[in-house]
Amino acid sequence: MDSANVSVVTEFILLGLTDQPELQMPLFFLFLAMYLVTTFGNLCLIILTVLNSHLHTPMYFFLFNLSFIDICYCSVFTPQMLVNLILWENVISYMECMTQVYFFCFFIISECYVLTSMAYDRYMAICHPLTYNVVMSPKLCLNLMLVSYFIAFSNAVAHTASMLRLSFCDVNTINHYFCDIPPLLQLSCTSTYVNELVIFVFGTINIIVYSSTIFISYGFILSSIIHIRSSEGRSKAISTCSSHILVVSLFSVSGALAYFKPSSAVFMNEGKIYSVFYTNVVPMMNPLIYSLRNKDIKVALKKTLISRSF
Repeated sequence: MDSANVSVVTEFILLGLTDQPELQMPLFFLFLAMYLVTTFGNLCLIILTVLNSHLHTPMYFFLFNLSFIDICYCSVFTPQMLVNLILWENVISYMECMTQVYFFCFFIISECYVLTSMAYDRYMAICHPLTYNVVMSPKLCLNLMLVSYFIAFSNAVAHTASMLRLSFCDVNTINHYFCDIPPLLQLSCTSTYVNELVIFVFGTINIIVYSSTIFISYGFILSSIIHIRSSEGRSKAISTCSSHILVVSLFSVSGALAYFKPSSAVFMNEGKIYSVFYTNVVPMMNPLIYSLRNKDIKVALKKTLISRSF
């Protein structure tokens, strides 16, 4: 390629979810409502966990981190998307795009490992209840979260660094509503071999650790539940896991539908729709699932409201 005929890209244009003007405002109000519900719901869980001492347990420590990640996670791209919908100017600078890539990778992988830690916590609670409080000490819980954030940081740095080495020439239109890695790789005018290698290596490690931990944990949990004699005991054990199973299912299925597809234009458009689920719907559903299906959260909410009314 003749370097004289190449202009280096300094900004990108995001195509967004739709190119139909009549849908811009309805989508704006829809995603604004979802963002407010997500922020309010997760913030309520964080406040309830901090204010109520009976929620100072490993399970709610992980839930606290999950809620914090969800607020940060959807804040990476939703405000930008809302601005683009209302102004109809889907322009994002090169550095803003790379920053979005970094924080998106960091928070999505953090969520992945928090859910993994929560699966181990449920395994210990049901399969080893007598030693649960000893094993799941505050130190271990803190270490699990620090390791989760360190892995997320390492992944995010690797993906962002490999993205920064790419050159983008002339074509700067991203077929997405945020700076995601697959559509950015399609725009590169230099080799993406290193990026694909990074995605393969880190992706494989993350998927193996995430899926194996969850499947093995729930395999032992299912075995323990089967051997519980009382129906009340089985129901209690199932109820302690149902919220986590539902959240993991939503997160995993929506992520798989968005990324495990060929990188053609048709599948990329489908991927955008599926991305809405794990970037907007899942963070919104997490606090609803844990609050509506959790007796401790309901009790904590009532106590907090009563204490603040006097």
